Amino acid sequence: MSEVLVFVEHESGVPLETSQQALTLAAMLGEVCVVTVGGCQVGGVARRLSIDHPLLSDYAPEAIGEALTQLIRSESPTALLAAGTERGNEVMSHVGALLAFPVATNVTEVRPSGESWELTRIRWGGSLFEEAVLTAPVKLATVAPHSFAAAPAAEAVDAEPFIPELPDTLGRTRVVERVTISQGITLTTAPVVVSGGRGVGSPEGFEILEELAGLLGGAVGCSRVVTNNGWRPHSDQVGQTGTRVAPNLYVACGISGAIQHWVGMMASKNVLAINNDPEAPMVTKADYAVIGDLHSVLGAIVAEVKRRKTPS
Repeated sequence: MSEVLVFVEHESGVPLETSQQALTLAAMLGEVCVVTVGGCQVGGVARRLSIDHPLLSDYAPEAIGEALTQLIRSESPTALLAAGTERGNEVMSHVGALLAFPVATNVTEVRPSGESWELTRIRWGGSLFEEAVLTAPVKLATVAPHSFAAAPAAEAVDAEPFIPELPDTLGRTRVVERVTISQGITLTTAPVVVSGGRGVGSPEGFEILEELAGLLGGAVGCSRVVTNNGWRPHSDQVGQTGTRVAPNLYVACGISGAIQHWVGMMASKNVLAINNDPEAPMVTKADYAVIGDLHSVLGAIVAEVKRRKTPS
């Protein structure tokens, strides 16, 4: 069976869920070999390669791209996959440029056909699916987040070191310092996201959203117009140019539901829309909808959640 390399992103040695999802697709295409930068425990694969170099003490897209290119030339795999994250797409673009091979981004399905891959991928910010054919000596692709279930945890295998030759100039774009802004539940890990749009009305209007998110063990998100108005930081933005989330419940408060926002939360398991416009795109697409003043509705929800949490 042909070998498929998978570039796995990780935080402090823990693989990202999006990378685990890429492993699921890779297992359908061949024998999986995980590639990591530095130490990372990944199980359920036959082989793991660890790229080690002083320039790769943290994220460095140019250097990682060159390292992966050297690895491809050394290993001659059938394909190299990565998660369709900002970093995954950036690194793979470097690899494609160095090898002069095409890169298929945000893939949701692959159907091998002879020497080519017939594939489906997300285009135009999630507004359409494209059917395409990828032909190259080594297939390069990124996997659209939440298109596959994450590979189940399994016992990790020992890593084989791979030491690339990297000139110092490739260290011109790299992370040199990390500052912790917040800890705990984040948009990408929260089981519940309570998100607000223009209809919230003001920065102070988000207080009730914060209260509900706190009661449900969730996080607060927002639409692009909210960050444009300066009501919330960009780190809270959900959407095509923000964070993509996949909570068990997404509560959209006063959000019209433009395609750019829908792209960021369409992987949510359940969507509850609270809006005073019954014809809003978010309302028509949601699993559940409440038509009314969002502050009155949220106030009632908060009161009921508190009542149920109070011991009788």
